[in-house]
Amino acid sequence: GRESGSIEFTSLSSKLEPALELMADMMLNPAFPDDALQRRKGQMVVALTSAKDQPNSIASNVFNTVVYGSEHPYGRVVTEEHVKAVTRNDVVAFHREYFKPGRAVVTVVGDVDPAKVRAAFDKAFAKWTTGGERPSFDYPAVPAVRARTIYLVDKPKSAQSVFAMGMPGPSRDTPDYYAIQVMNTIVGELFQSRLNHLIREVRGFSYGVGSGFSFGKGPGAFRAGGAIVTAKTDSALVDFMNELRGAQGEKPFTADEIKQGKESLIQSLPAQFGRVAGVASAISGIYTQGLAEDYYQQYASKINAVTADDLVRVAKKYVDLDKLNIIIVGDRATIEEPLRRTGIAPIVLLDIEGKPVPAVTP
Repeated sequence: GRESGSIEFTSLSSKLEPALELMADMMLNPAFPDDALQRRKGQMVVALTSAKDQPNSIASNVFNTVVYGSEHPYGRVVTEEHVKAVTRNDVVAFHREYFKPGRAVVTVVGDVDPAKVRAAFDKAFAKWTTGGERPSFDYPAVPAVRARTIYLVDKPKSAQSVFAMGMPGPSRDTPDYYAIQVMNTIVGELFQSRLNHLIREVRGFSYGVGSGFSFGKGPGAFRAGGAIVTAKTDSALVDFMNELRGAQGEKPFTADEIKQGKESLIQSLPAQFGRVAGVASAISGIYTQGLAEDYYQQYASKINAVTADDLVRVAKKYVDLDKLNIIIVGDRATIEEPLRRTGIAPIVLLDIEGKPVPAVTP
C-alpha cells in the first residue's frame, strides 16, 4: 500500500508452525527470479496500457495529478515507463531495506497459545537480522490551492462522464476524524446517502455516486464523484454542488440522518470482528496508523459524541467549495458547453495524463 505493506496467511491452528516456516522462508530468502520479474512487469504494462482507455482510471490519475502535483508522493502516477525501468537489483534493494524487524508489527489471531506462538515465531525468524526504523512520513507541502476549476478530459463518444471532485484533506490523526466520518457517511457513503439518493434514486443520472476521505499519514484527499450519463453531466454537477453546499448548513442535518449515520458506522464493527482476518487487520491497523490501543473500545462513544454543529463545522472546514478541483472525463463535444453554461467554474482542458491541451473548439 501507500504507507504500509503486509505479508500474511491463514492456516489451520494445527498447521501454524509449518505455515510460519514457509512465510519466513519467503520473507528472508526470496529468489526474485528474473523470468518471474519480467512476467510480472509485462502484466503490469498491459494493465496500465488498458487503463488509458478506462474513464475511471483516467479520472483517478488526473485527480491525483491535479490535486497533489507530480512532486508529492500522493500525486505520483505509475506509468509503463516506470515499470519497464525497474530492475531485479531495484527489487532486491527494496526488499533488503524494507523487510526489517524494526519496522514490523506481528499479529496472530486464532485458537493458539501465545507462548507457543512466540516460540514458533522466534524459531522461524531466528536468522532475521536486527535493524530498521519506522518511516517518518515527513510529507512535503501540497501545491497552493487554486480557485474552483473544472478540468475536462475528452473521451470522445463516451456514454458516461466520470466525476472526481475534491481537494487535499486532513491526515488520519486529525481530532475531527469522528465528525468527518459521520458527516461523510450521511453525505456520500451510505447507499441512501444524500448524494446517491438524489443523483441515482431521484434523478436517475447514475448507477451510483458517493464521497469519501482517504485518510493517511499525510493529507489524504476528500473526493466525491461517480459515473454520470453523458446527457446529464451538467445537471449532475449542479446537484453535486447543491448537496455539498447543503452539508455546510443550507440543508440542515436531520435527527434521523444523524442517527442513521452513527448507527451505520458503529454497527459495521461486529462484521469486521467476526473473522480472524478482520480482527488481525484491526489490530495491525492500530499500530501501523498510530492509534490508541483502546481505539475500538472508545469508537462508539466517540461517534455518538458528534453533534449536528460538528457536522456542519467539518463540512465547511474540509470541503471548501471555492477551491474544489472538479475533474470530469467525458465526451467533450457533448458536455463542454452545457458545463460552461452552469457558471460553476471555468473549464481547463487536460489530456489523460493531466497535462494542459490547447483550447480548440470541438
